[in-house]
Amino acid sequence: MSSSGSKFIIYAALVGNALISVTKFAAALFTGSSAMLSEGIHSLVDTGNQVLLLYGLKRAAKPADAAFPFGHGKEIYFWSFVVAILIFAVGAGISIYEGIHHLQHPVAMKSVLINYIVLGAALIFESVVLIIALREFIRAKGKWGFLEAVKKSKDPSVFVVVFEDSAATLGLLVAFFGVFLSHEFGYWWADGCASILIGLILGATAIWLAYETKSLLIGEAADPEQVKGMRQVITDFPEVTRVNEVLTMHMGPDFVLANLSVDFEDSLLAGEIEQTVARMDQVIKEMYPSVKRVFIEAEFWKGA
Repeated sequence: MSSSGSKFIIYAALVGNALISVTKFAAALFTGSSAMLSEGIHSLVDTGNQVLLLYGLKRAAKPADAAFPFGHGKEIYFWSFVVAILIFAVGAGISIYEGIHHLQHPVAMKSVLINYIVLGAALIFESVVLIIALREFIRAKGKWGFLEAVKKSKDPSVFVVVFEDSAATLGLLVAFFGVFLSHEFGYWWADGCASILIGLILGATAIWLAYETKSLLIGEAADPEQVKGMRQVITDFPEVTRVNEVLTMHMGPDFVLANLSVDFEDSLLAGEIEQTVARMDQVIKEMYPSVKRVFIEAEFWKGA
């Protein structure tokens, strides 16, 4: 997934959520719908989340410096984790609170047509953004399945938008049925229950996002196939007796740090080892462009 593709999806979601949140809050004010108020909060939180993701992408693009010699790529992981916290604390928390409050103190719904119009327009937009995000995600995931691609993805900015818009689309459907049951059948509790259910959907989304970004934030290894490939290419060098370890870490979506422990032939001179290490570095970086830094240490293998 390219940075430009990620930014396009985020910008599209940002503009739409900002406009939709205003209309949802206006509809909630005029109609007194708890579910609509929760949806307004949901869109407002999503708007803030997209701002944070864009800020994270900008920070992650900063070049390496003395204080951060491996760059700032992990910034996007940090801000994606913050997004998950905000969805849980603000979106889910306030929606559940509002739903409980509405059940305790029900308010008669009025001008329900406004709710239907706003929900319909929001559903159309969210569906469009979700389709765009899914297309980009499917294009980037290649042969992997959806869940496997989310697990293996090192760029959380896209799957965060996919998760958010999936939750938003589901939340809109819940809000519609809450308003419909409350207004058309007189089930006064349906609107408040819809608000609580929207909060639970947001909470589940936040927990999933936090789980998926946690390992990236801590320091996740490169793809196993990539690690296997690096081990094999170094093993094929005639100067190598054994590859002891291949340790990798993602310093950002497109920045892999590789540290290899290699047992060289004992007959090699220091200058020959230096030349071999330089060739190894070149070969690895040519095979895997995402591997930006390679450290190779000559180490005798002592066994298990």
